[in-house]
Amino acid sequence: ALVRIRMQRYGRRNRPFYRIAAVEKRARRDGPVIENLGWYNPLAPDATKQVEINDERVKYWLSKGAQPSDTMRDFLAKRGLVDVKSWEADRAVDRKRVDERKAKAAAEGAEKKD
Repeated sequence: ALVRIRMQRYGRRNRPFYRIAAVEKRARRDGPVIENLGWYNPLAPDATKQVEINDERVKYWLSKGAQPSDTMRDFLAKRGLVDVKSWEADRAVDRKRVDERKAKAAAEGAEKKD
C-alpha cells in the first residue's frame, strides 16, 4: 500500500483551504486520511502563517516510504524536509520540458502562417 503526502481541499468556493495529509495513494482527493500532518491557507495575509506542517510526522512518513505530491514536494523542499538537490534537479528537467514544448509550439505556429 503506497502512502502519499498530499493536500485535501476544504473551504468554500473562492476561499480555498487545504489540509496536508498522509493518504493511501488510491484514495480519492477528499477520501479517508491515515494522518493529518498540517494545513495550508493560501489566502492568509501574513505569508509566515500560510503553512503549518508537523515536521516530525512528515519525516516519519517519508522514512516509511511515503511519496509527496509535486506540490507538497515543493513545500517540503522549502523547509528542507526532502532532498533539495534532487528537487532542484527535477525542477530543472521540468523547466526544460516546458521550454521545449513552447519552442515546438512556436515553430508549429510559424509553419501554419506560411
